[in-house]
Amino acid sequence: RDMGDNMTSITEFTLLGFPLDMRIQMLLFGLFSLFYAFTLLGNGLILGVILLDSRLHTPMYFFLSHLAIVDIAYACNTVPQMLVNLLKPDQPISFAGCITQTFLFLTFAVTECLLLVVMSYDRYVAICHPLRYSVIMSWRTCITLVVTSWTFGILLSLIHLLLLLPLPFCRSQKINHFFCEIMAVLKLACADTHINEIMVLAGAISVLVGPFSSIVISYMCILCAILRIQSGEGQRKAFSTCSSHLCVVGLFYGTAIIMYVGPRYGNPKQQKKYLLLFHSLFNPMLNPLIYSLRNLEIKNALKRVL
Repeated sequence: RDMGDNMTSITEFTLLGFPLDMRIQMLLFGLFSLFYAFTLLGNGLILGVILLDSRLHTPMYFFLSHLAIVDIAYACNTVPQMLVNLLKPDQPISFAGCITQTFLFLTFAVTECLLLVVMSYDRYVAICHPLRYSVIMSWRTCITLVVTSWTFGILLSLIHLLLLLPLPFCRSQKINHFFCEIMAVLKLACADTHINEIMVLAGAISVLVGPFSSIVISYMCILCAILRIQSGEGQRKAFSTCSSHLCVVGLFYGTAIIMYVGPRYGNPKQQKKYLLLFHSLFNPMLNPLIYSLRNLEIKNALKRVL
């Protein structure tokens, strides 16, 4: 429908994805489908093991189960659409579908950021205040921390959504991405998006830089506490429970900070697209592998359940 002499409102978008040769796209379709299956299987397995094994009904694994839920949702939100585009590059996505995808991606990304902070706090209390652990990390506290993480994720995404919806889209229907990433969508708006971009940067700083700094401080305290442990066995156990979480934190925050807070913020760089592919496809797949391979309790629980 006409909005003016040369302006037409957009009801659907086309995701450009990865403009490659059709044979390469078919190869990527097979490869990404496999990775997607591993993501669902790995996180589903960890979730199932935690639910079925009563020995894992502790705060640490309660938080890990929510991380697995977020990773499954994270992958389900972006990967199926990417697979469709690899098979049918011209297949459009509706405006409502695109905006929903943007909202859900932001919700899961922010929630995962905060869950990783909560998990680092849990490890800090367990190692630095072991005698008070059960008092500090009561089930009421754990549930409050998880609900707060999800609520903050939804509210922050809702703010971005409310700022995005009033914008008129009339320049082009083509989004230079494999999903409706917020910055790629904003580039198509035919109005001033300065406030939106400032809010994206402010939101990224608030959920990336601040929480990442608190994780670093927590682990500095944890390291000091581990070095004070007299027995080598105690040190190894403490390191093993923390190293898995540190690997996940490094992968998640490292890619996210480069994308949204780095010096090339806002530039339509092809590298950023591939970095976000790693962030939304490989991170959720690697998380269960990292936790299951480096965590003795998970490995033992898997053996018991299987």
